[in-house]
Amino acid sequence: MSEPRRTALDALHRALGATMTDFAGWDMPLRYASERDEHTAVRTRAGLFDLSHMGEITVTGPAAGEALDHALVGHISALAVGRARYTMICAPDGGILDDLIVYRLGDEEYMVVANASNAQVVLDAVTERAAGFDAEVRDDRDAYALLAVQGPNSPAILKSVTDADLDGLKYYAGLPGTVAGVPALIARTGYTGEDGFELFVAPADAEKLWQALTEAGADAGLVPCGLSCRDTLRLEAGMPLYGHELTTALTPFDAGLGRVVKFDKPGDFVGREALTAAAAKAEATPPRKLVGLVAEGRRVPRAGYPVVAGGEVVGEVTSGAPSPTLGKPIAMAYVDAAHAAPGSLGVGVDIRGTHEPYEVVALPFYKRQR
Repeated sequence: MSEPRRTALDALHRALGATMTDFAGWDMPLRYASERDEHTAVRTRAGLFDLSHMGEITVTGPAAGEALDHALVGHISALAVGRARYTMICAPDGGILDDLIVYRLGDEEYMVVANASNAQVVLDAVTERAAGFDAEVRDDRDAYALLAVQGPNSPAILKSVTDADLDGLKYYAGLPGTVAGVPALIARTGYTGEDGFELFVAPADAEKLWQALTEAGADAGLVPCGLSCRDTLRLEAGMPLYGHELTTALTPFDAGLGRVVKFDKPGDFVGREALTAAAAKAEATPPRKLVGLVAEGRRVPRAGYPVVAGGEVVGEVTSGAPSPTLGKPIAMAYVDAAHAAPGSLGVGVDIRGTHEPYEVVALPFYKRQR
């Protein structure tokens, strides 16, 4: 067993008393004190995250866009410079290898951000699929540290340490700028359901930036946040997590995310034939649908627990946790179409042999006021 990798902020996390955990081969902060308090801070004020475990892959060259059109399911070459897009990379059989965000940094430069657990798989697949295109694929995982400021107070906090035009920065867009004297790619993206920013910087600048943001956010209620509250925040926001709502056994159409597949883009792409068949099958026979479940009691469902109705198994929980915002246990689950409508009666979760009653609700559980 190799030692977990450590981010540039590892010593700082330990000095802050973080509980550390091995996550996808990285030693990451799980929480600093109370994960509920961290969650609430992001919903009501602001939280600061170290996300340096994410995997950055840069694709450059005259045919970089076309190479990514071939490698991924989205129409990446149509992305305007300075914008970002949520997309996926699929296996030839249509199974989801990972969900990604791609930033177009220049006319001939893109950055693909993969989940930590899949970064090597994505790098290998993109490298293989870009062969034959006039493009270069570069592993930039060691070139970046990634900090995120999330929550309703995040724009004001970031404005106090940058002269970048944050008011003009749209959701799913990024621009180069300077934050607290540190060169950064400033992206208006996140995984919490709140407004916020992700800051890609050189690892050597990470600690300086963390300290500057901590000081700038002191009067705005900013707190350091770990991966535990990030999971409950994304769950409340109905955002899928790879390995739970997304797997190689599912196509984007199985996951209800067929919209990310762009069949009308020029050229061929890996998985097109299988995904065309998956789209037709989903239209003819709707697959299990991803829904929200809200507990009537206090018992928390976990991934893999059966969803039941009328004594039959009708689905499976993919993620579950206590919701600090709703004050009840919640879950996402794939369930048969007949039981997927909000308000469906008689649906429960088999928790260690007991069928606990749950209400089926539309996702997301939580949506911020704009």
